[in-house]
Amino acid sequence: MDVDEYGGIPGQGLVRTARIPWGVEAGAEARRVVVTDLEARDVAEDTIDEAELVLSELIANSLRHASPLADGTIRVHWKAKNDVVELEVSDGGGETVPSVRRPAPLAPSGRGLRIVRSIAHEWGVVDDRGTVTVWAAIGGPSRRRVT
Repeated sequence: MDVDEYGGIPGQGLVRTARIPWGVEAGAEARRVVVTDLEARDVAEDTIDEAELVLSELIANSLRHASPLADGTIRVHWKAKNDVVELEVSDGGGETVPSVRRPAPLAPSGRGLRIVRSIAHEWGVVDDRGTVTVWAAIGGPSRRRVT
C-alpha cells in the first residue's frame, strides 16, 4: 500500500496518528482513515464498527464543546493489538471537562459520552496543559491505567 496523506501506511506500524483539520468534515475524515487502517490490520468487523461509532462521538463532542489545537486540528491517535483498539481524540479543550451527562429525555444532544461509556471497555479524560484528550478502549481493556 501507499503512504496516506497522514504519513502512514494503513496496517503498518504499532500506532497511528492523524491531525484532522477542525471542521464539519472532521468526523467523516477521521472515520475514513481509522477504519481503513483497522481493516488493513484485519481487526474484527464488530470491533471496527464499535470503534467507528465511538470515534464519531468523540469527534462530535470535541467539535461541539472544545476548540481546535493550536495548529487548527484535532489529533486522532489509535493502536490495535489482538482485536483491542485504543482511540484518542485530542483538542484544545473547552469550558468544561468532558463527562457523562444525564440529558432530559427529549433533549436533542448530550448523549455522546453515554454512548462511549456503553460501548468502550474503558475510557477516560486527560487534561494536559490546555490539550484535552478523551480516550477509549474497544474490544477489551487498554494497556493504560484508568484515571
